[in-house]
Amino acid sequence: MLDLNDVAIFVQVVRCGSFAEAARRLGVPPNTLSRRVQQLEAQLGTRLMQRSTRHLTLTSAGQVFLERCSGAVEGLMDAGEELLAVNQEPSGLVRVAAPADFFDFFAMEWLTEFLAAHPKVRVDFVLSDGRADLIADRIDVALRGGILEDSSLFARKVLDAGNDGLVASPAYVARQGVPDTLQDLAGHDCLVFSHPSGKATWRVTGPDGAQAEVQVAGRFSGNTAQALRKAALAGLGIALLPSTLTQRDLRAGLLVPVLPQYHRQGHGVHMVYPSRRYLPLAVSAFMDLVIGKMGAMQELPPQTCG
Repeated sequence: MLDLNDVAIFVQVVRCGSFAEAARRLGVPPNTLSRRVQQLEAQLGTRLMQRSTRHLTLTSAGQVFLERCSGAVEGLMDAGEELLAVNQEPSGLVRVAAPADFFDFFAMEWLTEFLAAHPKVRVDFVLSDGRADLIADRIDVALRGGILEDSSLFARKVLDAGNDGLVASPAYVARQGVPDTLQDLAGHDCLVFSHPSGKATWRVTGPDGAQAEVQVAGRFSGNTAQALRKAALAGLGIALLPSTLTQRDLRAGLLVPVLPQYHRQGHGVHMVYPSRRYLPLAVSAFMDLVIGKMGAMQELPPQTCG
């Protein structure tokens, strides 16, 4: 098989008119170029050019070979230049896998700003609560919460592993009162993840660092944290939710902490991607956007319930 580098060198030498000029443009010694052309001639079994110290001329075989391969070489060179341009400015398609309710907490306005700043970038979201196969689904980056299980993927942290806390709406607290102890939750409407029984066991850490648990139940359950958050905002009960999900609501007074001395350790949120070699600038820029915007959510101080 022909070495494409040797073919490209041959075309460059012919266009420059001499090995010396081609060597100057390519930044390599002239004898290196001469040796590579000789290797190409040996592979083809024919002489491509007649050369002297000052001039070179193509043989008939060399002329035919040049006509056949110069277009392909130019195409490769153009492709290389385009790739260099791509690597200097974010461009192209970024496919993102995220939870189904991603845009409930990631403001669409942030994406508007991102696309305005990078006019050559397109973003395609694959929203599902299932875990996408990054390779099979051609996903550039995926957002995942909890413990990272696939060690073959690379990851960047989006949100720290903060604590889950108990929250309720002011309307619920005004109607049902504030529980005084953890076990009092058994007598309240609690918002739990979907289960046929409508019940759940909440295991939390108390003020002394000891683990405690309570059996809770309620008339509303759902299969996403965002659904439970919305139910809490609507006054349907008390929820145990990640602080990153409720912090803005707490700051705005839409939710209030319940039994704030108890918490559950969270696992944080990461962006995972299949390879960090030659990571496209568009993907890297999108990742920076998510980290910058969502990371700022952790810096908002919540209100407390008196």
